Amino acid sequence: MQCLKNGKCLLVVAVLVSLSATAALSEAKLPSIYADHMVVQRDVAVVVRGSANPAEAVSVTFRGATRKAVADRFGLWEVGLPSGVAGGPFTMEVTASNTVTFSDVLVGDVWVASGQSNMEFPMSKVIHAAEELKTADRPNIRLFHVDKAASQYALDDVAAKAWVACTPETIVDFSAVAFFFAKHIQDDQKVPLGLIEADWGGTPAEAWTSVRALSADASLMPVFSVWGKMTDAQSHRILELDYEKHAREAAKAEGKPDPKFNWHPDIRSYAPGELWNAMIAPLTHFPIRGVIWYQGETNSGVGRSSIYSNLFQAMIRDWRHSWGVGDFPFLFVQISSFHSPEENWPEARDAQRRALALKNTGMVVTIDIGNPDDVHPTNKQDVGARLALAARAIAYGETLQYSGPLYRMVSPDEGGLRVWFDHSAGLMAKGGAARGFEIAAADRKFVSAKARIDGQAVIVSSEAVAEPLYVRYSWSDVPDGNLYNAAGLPASPFVSD
Repeated sequence: MQCLKNGKCLLVVAVLVSLSATAALSEAKLPSIYADHMVVQRDVAVVVRGSANPAEAVSVTFRGATRKAVADRFGLWEVGLPSGVAGGPFTMEVTASNTVTFSDVLVGDVWVASGQSNMEFPMSKVIHAAEELKTADRPNIRLFHVDKAASQYALDDVAAKAWVACTPETIVDFSAVAFFFAKHIQDDQKVPLGLIEADWGGTPAEAWTSVRALSADASLMPVFSVWGKMTDAQSHRILELDYEKHAREAAKAEGKPDPKFNWHPDIRSYAPGELWNAMIAPLTHFPIRGVIWYQGETNSGVGRSSIYSNLFQAMIRDWRHSWGVGDFPFLFVQISSFHSPEENWPEARDAQRRALALKNTGMVVTIDIGNPDDVHPTNKQDVGARLALAARAIAYGETLQYSGPLYRMVSPDEGGLRVWFDHSAGLMAKGGAARGFEIAAADRKFVSAKARIDGQAVIVSSEAVAEPLYVRYSWSDVPDGNLYNAAGLPASPFVSD
């Protein structure tokens, strides 16, 4: 277009842009979580929201019920449709100046699977992957994968792949833990399941917690100090990454092997609150049954492990507050065995255990099914199965043993200590005498202790400690504890207060 000197072409362009924006606004649109093949949560109101032209009337019809709303001045609207039992498939229709139809919608239970790389670990890499994939033709399990993203403020929508039915082809790159969990739950509950995977390897809990929640607790201020040190080093990191890039290019040009460098985290994934903003906050209007969580390795490092107990609990409360549907089940995996001398895995595990003080939480202990030489153990089958046990008890109200022994209290006992446990029916030591216990006097210098099982308690003692006050169990990166209950579930590592 050739512009006149008086600038009239600018006016034409402005009018065209304005008309285009108005046309775009006049159509009802919905966040990506609403799509064909989705699962909506049973037994609660079905919340549907989106955008349209300001002041435009919008109606939503689902399972024979219709609810109407009027878009506000920003073009935003939301309706709540009646709750219903599991079933489907159904059709959902959204009508404004246009009509949006979603087909093959199921009603069942929706679970969010989140955390870092062990939750992200795909089905293609699990032990016996080929055999497991053959069992993955489960059309009533639906998958929704949230793409990695970070933001300085809460977004309205996630970047995501569309809902798909679970097949050997669609599950291959999806979370293995989430799949094995869902398979057990579906076999037990006989309802459709929706899995929302939102995870990012190598990330700390503070990135998954809103800045609002972090800043409300003075004990969590160190997360901003750690973040500050990371940003201070970023200019050097950019130079380092540029050097490594050129080194790889030079090696390739000369036909030499690719040089090896240390792993560098994506700094976006460490920023306090930014994964919450981009990958979780946009989901919080979508009712769910609960969360399964596998994270903690990154919070075992220096500057992080000491506050992880408060941080993890603050994160759980933050998610529950944001979803606004009460204390939904939050089930998590305690980090496994791994040689990591520069980090404090025992303290991180104990921080996770202490989160069980919160209502409707459950923890899966995995120290017996890890790989000391691989931070990503390939046995995700047992992890998913144990999470499902916790869900059956906590989310679905079944009476069953879902946890290994958990430390409750300690009391003096004839020169030693008597350690009491919850979930202790059939307390037993596999492979001989009980191992992995240590005790200490007031100086907190722990020494190895003899241990014997007495009913639902363990008595520990050491000739080297005349007046013991404290006890701990499996307190190392790669523990050698062998305490189990009759359900075959391992005891959690712990240290007494």
